Amino acid sequence: MNSPSSTAVAPDLGTAQLAERAARAAAALVPATTPLTVVAARDGDVPADAVAVVATLVGSPSADLVLVASDVLGDVTAAAGGTLTALDALRPALEAAGREVGAGVLEASRTEPAGAATGGAEVLALQDEGRTVAWFALRVRGQRTTPAPAAVPTQRGSMRMLYDVDMTLTAEIGRTTLPVRQVLDLTPGTVLELDRAAGAAADVMVNGRLIARGEVVVVDEAYGIRVTEIVYDEDAAR
Repeated sequence: MNSPSSTAVAPDLGTAQLAERAARAAAALVPATTPLTVVAARDGDVPADAVAVVATLVGSPSADLVLVASDVLGDVTAAAGGTLTALDALRPALEAAGREVGAGVLEASRTEPAGAATGGAEVLALQDEGRTVAWFALRVRGQRTTPAPAAVPTQRGSMRMLYDVDMTLTAEIGRTTLPVRQVLDLTPGTVLELDRAAGAAADVMVNGRLIARGEVVVVDEAYGIRVTEIVYDEDAAR
């Protein structure tokens, strides 16, 4: 039998574990020169006058994802000649963190003062050989204690509130991986070899999650995708 104190603490423990998992995913894609490690921190540790890059995940749960990484972005943005912004540089890391938090739509990134963005959130430090060079924070919106089993809504009922939320679908014909220096050296005419054979089905993605496959078609002089397969979770994992 759970005591009243354990009922109150459980959501905090869950959020802390979720934040750490999301932070590790983000740390792997923050454009640092060496791999970053994740260490527990407090929101008061983040410099209040720093600039934070924030993206809101609209889903179940909904959450604000925050990265403060000015120290590691200086060299990258300078090498790009000012064409790469902090919003662009940190977007892949925020998308990776969002996938760890849950299914949903990650809204466009924005900048906010770090003090306001991280206040009251679960904060973790991203360190390079013991030196903190960036911060990650997660604030879950509308969090509440776990209801009794009889009060848990069905999946369809809980999703009804999202029916009118716009979701961006992306068609992907293939991927490749390049180091930053090769990305910065791209010029018109460069040919990138993708990891998929010609004529193979394209992937239909929502917030980085594979939901369907299909063939590329032309509809009124615009590209389209004719869905040939719906992908379920167990299929996407293969």
